[in-house]
Order: sequence, then structure tokens, then C-alpha cells
Amino acid sequence: MPINIKMKKEIRTIILTLIYSTLSSCKEEVKMYLREVNIKPFLLSLFLAGNLIVGCQTGPKNKEKENAIASSLQLGERPNILWLVTEDMGPYIPSFGDSTIVTPNLSRLAAEGVVYPNLYSTSGVCAPSRAAIIMGMYPSSIGANHMRTTSYTEVTGLPSYGAVPPTQARMVSELLRINGYYCSNNYKEDYQFEAPKTAWDESSPYAHWRNRDENQPFFSVFNFTETHESGLFEPYGFRNIETRHYHEGDRSYKWGGDRMAEEETTIHLPKDTDFDIPPYLPDSPKVRRDMWKLYNNVAEMDKQVGAILKQLEEDGLLENTIIFFYGDHGGPLPREKRLIYDSGLNTPMILRFPKKQLAGTKDTQLLSFVDFAPTLLSIIGIEPPSYMQGQAFLGEYKAESERKYIHAAADRFDGFTDAIRAVRDDQFKYIRNYRPEQGYYLPVEYRERIPTMQELLRLRDEGNLDSIQALWFREQKDPEELYDCLTDPHELHNLAQNPDYSEKIEELRAEMDRWLNEIGDVPNLPEAELIANLWNGAKTQPITSAPNITSSNNKTTLECATDGASIGYKIIDKDGTTPKVWSVYQKPFEVPAGSVLIAQAYRIGFVPSEIVETKIE
Repeated sequence: MPINIKMKKEIRTIILTLIYSTLSSCKEEVKMYLREVNIKPFLLSLFLAGNLIVGCQTGPKNKEKENAIASSLQLGERPNILWLVTEDMGPYIPSFGDSTIVTPNLSRLAAEGVVYPNLYSTSGVCAPSRAAIIMGMYPSSIGANHMRTTSYTEVTGLPSYGAVPPTQARMVSELLRINGYYCSNNYKEDYQFEAPKTAWDESSPYAHWRNRDENQPFFSVFNFTETHESGLFEPYGFRNIETRHYHEGDRSYKWGGDRMAEEETTIHLPKDTDFDIPPYLPDSPKVRRDMWKLYNNVAEMDKQVGAILKQLEEDGLLENTIIFFYGDHGGPLPREKRLIYDSGLNTPMILRFPKKQLAGTKDTQLLSFVDFAPTLLSIIGIEPPSYMQGQAFLGEYKAESERKYIHAAADRFDGFTDAIRAVRDDQFKYIRNYRPEQGYYLPVEYRERIPTMQELLRLRDEGNLDSIQALWFREQKDPEELYDCLTDPHELHNLAQNPDYSEKIEELRAEMDRWLNEIGDVPNLPEAELIANLWNGAKTQPITSAPNITSSNNKTTLECATDGASIGYKIIDKDGTTPKVWSVYQKPFEVPAGSVLIAQAYRIGFVPSEIVETKIE
């Protein structure tokens, strides 16, 4: 009897489960292998499984190789930092176990750097995740947990609002600016609040480290949209927008639905390429076409990464720059994006250090998006502020112990609300559903433009989904879920009621309660109450007070009555020349006589103040 793809998956799962359960002498090696193997092609997985058995007989691997960040790592005093950020990105690349496509630029980064297979977003969707990254705080601790805070007001009946962090909190880019870094963002913001003008030297489709003063250290972010779920919509074609990263001098930026026709879009892999379809999706022509689009988009994104790396090398900056590559959460497909299973949270990360330090190694520690901001500060020798809820995994202020758990949340998605929290260790995930009477599937309009989603709904209505695919469409959820993510990587078999796991579920329940209490998260709080809390009972969004400008003894002082506000300013010279960049006010400074000083204050989550100006006599 011929072996089809579904049988291959079942056989592979049995083999890997047997390996895990029987080879106790090399448990850690098997655990790491199982984390990576679930999307490898069938024959390769068998080959590696055989080699794993042989390798285990010779003794454990070198742990210094596995936990790559060693004390010998030299980061330099003020290294440049480059973030290459893609969207809706699961581990679809060779360096994370998926050999479906070739990604020469990401594979080069991995060969010259460190791969991190255990990075997890705090949410399965972009805007809350980006809030966690830029603030170093969990979205549900600052009111950034609903997707989105600034739109869908007609659907929710609620006002537009922004997340409101503690008064002392700043975007990490502003903290880097204060410490002398040129900070550029190209281009996506989407932080669940309006970014202050003090946050970036430049945030635009043309923002680039090349716009800084010579020899100034930089923190530059480039966001790639090719892998976004909208890249699966029909008609298929790459966005013309993507050329902005490598067509030097091209200012013809356009945003929107502009796409190349499919026949004009680069084809990076044959359309009849064979794929392993996740068991929660049907194996049909529509799903296979979406899988092809997904991989083709990843290959195009890799091309964009190569363009940025080429510019870095041309500028002679490669060996003085720490490069981060990561996605903003897990994959784009239904039952991936927006969910807090690993398919929605786990995203690949690669770091390349100057002079190829630790090249070709792997760091298997658990990492969370809230760890990014404190790590950036630690890298440049700045102690992370106490309000940050993550921990540094690099640099002078690297945490003494590795993270034991990661945490995640799911709340409103566009016009549909849920309330789910999750905690995961290196093997098990515990999920608590605060609306168990409500099914998992939410009819999010944006997602329903994906052909795979349409196919799922068609098969559901016809009664033709198998038992695993139908799980997502249950009318109710289990109040609690527990999964062994090593033997059950797709999180399909709930162990919460299994008495063999009673100690583990008690441990993770306690950790969930501790975390919720520590960050002040109240799951299932009505969004109207959340807004009232953020606004301290006000009916409208608070407005930042205008800055007060005073001059004395040739020094100008800027002050704002709104606690926690940042103040940005520009000095217009006698000739009327206005700087492009807003400076961050830190202390009294000299302003040349005859100049005009303009200033504006920003409290994150408040309406920015009016702009005030004064002529300095």
C-alpha cells in the first residue's frame, strides 16, 4: 500500500515519540531534536532520528555549544544594532529545521551567528506583540492587549485609545537616543499607542542608518511585510512597496493594495512543491496553494534581508553591528495567527555578533518578547529600568538565571473578544480559558480572506473535517488545557484532566496566578472598564499639558505639568532653517540668540500637547 503524506506524519510521530520515551540517557538531546523536527520532510526526519540514537550512545552533547551565550562574548562598548523584523513568521527556514526552501541570506546569518529556537511572542498578533517589544512590558499590564486600540471603534462602540504605561516608562528607542544612538524605524510602528516624536530620529519608509551623523552609533529597524497573512490573499502578488529597501534614491513610496500581478511576481520555488500540511489543516489544493504562497513569500523576504546586509557590508559596518532577525509572532495561517498555541507564538530568531563570534551555534533558552528592550539597554551598558518586566539575555546586565517560563495572552481581535492566558516552560504549556462557553474560532473578517480559511469553513459546513481539524470549531472550550509540546507539538491532545500530570498542572496554575498578580492583569475585564482605568475615570482621552519654556543665565529649561511626559524640541535658526529631527529634552541647554524654539510634550497614551514656540532674545 503506498504511503501518503498523512501516513508519513503519523509514522514519524510514532517514531519520535518512541525515541523520546525510551532513550532516557539522552533525554535533553531528544527534547531539543523534537522541538525542531516536526516540520522536516519525512525521510530527513528518519535519517536524523537514526543519527540521534547513535549520537546519544556516545554521550551528551557539549552544553557550551547548546547554550551559546558564553562569558567570552565581546559586544564592544557602543555597538550598532540592526533589527530585521518580518511578520507572521513560523520556523519555515532551513536553519530552524524546514528544508522546503533555500534562504541563502538567513542561512548565512545562522552560519555566522546564533540561532534561538525558543523565542515566544506575548501574543499571536502583531500590535500587542510590538508593544511588548518596544516597552519591555506585557501588553495586558499597560492596556495594549486588545487588537487594535485605535481602530474598530464602530464595531466595539468604544472610543479610540492608547495603551498607558507607568509614568516613568519610555519606548526603548527613546532611551537609546538619550544615550547617543541614532534610532531609525523603517517603517511599521503599530505599538497600540501613538509613538512620541521623541522616540525616533526618523520613522518613515526612507529611514536608514545612512541618514545619521558620521560615526554615530545606530539602532536601525527594518520591517518586512512579504510574509504577512495578507500575502496569502487572492489575487496573489508581491507588494510593490518592498522595493523601498534596496532601490537607493527611489522615493516613490506607496502604501495600500498595490501588488504585482502573479505573472510578474518572482517565483522562488515550483508550484508543485510537496509540503507537510499541519494536521489541523485539510490537505486540499487550496491549502497547498496557500502553503506555496507562504514559502514563496519567505523566499522573497530572504532576498530583502540580503539587500540590507549588502548595504551594511558596503558601509563597512558589518563587524561593528549586532544583527537581530526575528518575526513578530508565529505563522499566518488559520489556527496559527491570533492563537496562543506555539504555532501562533513561536518565531525564529537569529543573532549575528561582530567578527562572527559564536558562529554556527544554538541557544535553547526560553526567551520572551519582553526581554528585547532590557537586552538592548544591557548591550550598550545601561541598566534596564525597574518598570521593565523582561530580563536581559545579553550584555552587562544579563540576568543571572535563564527564564523558566514564558507567558502569553489573547483578548479582542478586531470586532471579536476572547480572554485566554497561557504559561509555558521548556516542555509543557498551560492555557486558561476565561470564556469557556465560547468556541475558539472567531469569524475575523480579515482572516476569512485567506483561501485556506474559506476551505476550512466549506469543509466544516459540509461535515468533512476530520476530528483534529474540527477541534478549532468546537462550540465550547475546555476551561483549562495542558499540552506536552515535545510529544504533541501541534497541541492537539489536552492532558489537563489526566491525573498523571496533576503536579505539572498545579505548578503551571501557580505560575499563572503569580504572573497575573505581578503585572496587574485582570483577564476578561470589559474593555470599557479598561479604558476608564487608563484614563483615570475621564470620559475622553487625556491631553498632555503644553511644555513651559523659560530662559535664565543663557540656559533654556523645558517643563511639563503632565507627569511622565517626554518633551521634544527643535531650534529654528535665524535663517529659518528647521531641523528634520525632534531632539529629546534632558536638561537645560543653550539656544543661540535670535533663534526660535518650538517644543511639544508627549505622555504615552495621551493626546500630544499643542506645539509651543518662543523666540530667544
